[in-house]
Amino acid sequence: MTRTPTEHHIAEVAERSGFTAPTLRYYEQIGLMAPTRRTEAGYRVYDDQAVERLRFISRAKQLGCTLNEIADLATIWDDKECGPVQHRLRALVGAKISEAETRMAELRAFTSDLRATAALLTSSVDGPCDDTCGCSVVPGSAGSEEPRLDAGQLGAEPRAAESPPVACSLGAGAMETRLDEWRLLLEQVVGRESLADGIRLAFGPGAPLDEMARLAAAEHDCCGFFAFAITVDERGVALEVTAPAGGQDLIATLFGDGG
Repeated sequence: MTRTPTEHHIAEVAERSGFTAPTLRYYEQIGLMAPTRRTEAGYRVYDDQAVERLRFISRAKQLGCTLNEIADLATIWDDKECGPVQHRLRALVGAKISEAETRMAELRAFTSDLRATAALLTSSVDGPCDDTCGCSVVPGSAGSEEPRLDAGQLGAEPRAAESPPVACSLGAGAMETRLDEWRLLLEQVVGRESLADGIRLAFGPGAPLDEMARLAAAEHDCCGFFAFAITVDERGVALEVTAPAGGQDLIATLFGDGG
């Protein structure tokens, strides 16, 4: 059976939608975006409606929606009524605005702390650390005005940054959604290798690199003690996850064979 003029093979859809072919196959695997049909030779074929659905999915991703949220939105979108889509999207966007504003406030407070600390680290101090050196006391804790300092005023020898705490900032509901997303991705892991401070997760052909990168970035945003690196070499595609000593048990739980 030949395809009609309004149907497209996966390579064409990937080019038109901005999603890679591996990602389209991954979306099919998790039930988010199936091809319209398959040819007698087994090739995936998509119609124009499927391409429009992918454009909607792409927009939902740009707005920070999770895969579960996108699946819910896409089901509503399939009914071809904009009103219900707007109603659901309005609620999601409102929640994400609040989350973004909270993160911005936290970053402003963090930046203020860094500037105040940097100002106290400019002078050489003889002897042990005390309440004035900025090494162990929160700057401004006595109500003093925040000192301001340009980065160029710092000495040539930077001090090592304090490691982020081994903690997650996600709420219970968001955490469960995140765990579900990791479980779906980790189903494609074909091998695990222990690293000195973490684990290397090897993926087979067609690994969804953009979903891998999105999840890694989202996880680092709420669990800053995790470090992620996507590698592509002669061994294939892999995701390396590392953490300080206090986070090793979490790596084993989330990304090990039982994760």
